[in-house]
Amino acid sequence: MANPTAAMLVIGDEILSGRTRDANMHYLAQELTKHGIDLQEVRIVSDDAPAIEAAVKALSQAHDTVFTSGGIGPTHDDITADCIARAFGAHIGIRDDARALLQAHYDKSGLELNDARLRMARIPDGAALIDNPVSTAPGFTLENVHVMAGVPLVFQAMVASVLPGLTGGSPLLSQTLRVDRGEGDIAATLSAVADAFADLSIGCYPFQINGVFGANVVVRGTDGARIDAATTLLAKELDL
Repeated sequence: MANPTAAMLVIGDEILSGRTRDANMHYLAQELTKHGIDLQEVRIVSDDAPAIEAAVKALSQAHDTVFTSGGIGPTHDDITADCIARAFGAHIGIRDDARALLQAHYDKSGLELNDARLRMARIPDGAALIDNPVSTAPGFTLENVHVMAGVPLVFQAMVASVLPGLTGGSPLLSQTLRVDRGEGDIAATLSAVADAFADLSIGCYPFQINGVFGANVVVRGTDGARIDAATTLLAKELDL
């Protein structure tokens, strides 16, 4: 059976403006690969409510699970929770369990749970909280969408909270061959082997070092024996 599929929605003007470099997609892709879930699509949208809602609906319908990153903090431009609620037609308000978590955290810190911080306790009806051991403010899961913070350390902690509860498949395996020839010289061989091993993914990633062209050929799949066979054939055909 095919592995479950996933998509990621990265939310924030700061990503699209280039002010902040997204690190969460790279981390999520690695973790999902190990869990046997195929990350098939990543979208980045601005802090625009209609765009967020449309993207969430489309990704939720197209994939088994969706992860969002960003926009669940205490400021006016943190609108993700409201957008997710509207996308699924759910009421949103301050939840007692989320408020209790925040109250305990800020009491311990000697800070006031003011109206801004209380925004982080607004959770859609029917959602399950996602644990945040880093800064306490929870994410949440509504239907098949996991809504998480954009701060990398918090995002990673939330992924660790969610992944054990997801059904995975076979972890993706890979082998890499370095070929010190240009893509044009090896394209025909790669195509022939790819046709012979249609159940695998064979990618070609060119590089240039000191004026010399080469490529890393990566064979991916879930069947180790098939990957070994394809890699062996490639090495033979390319005289490696």
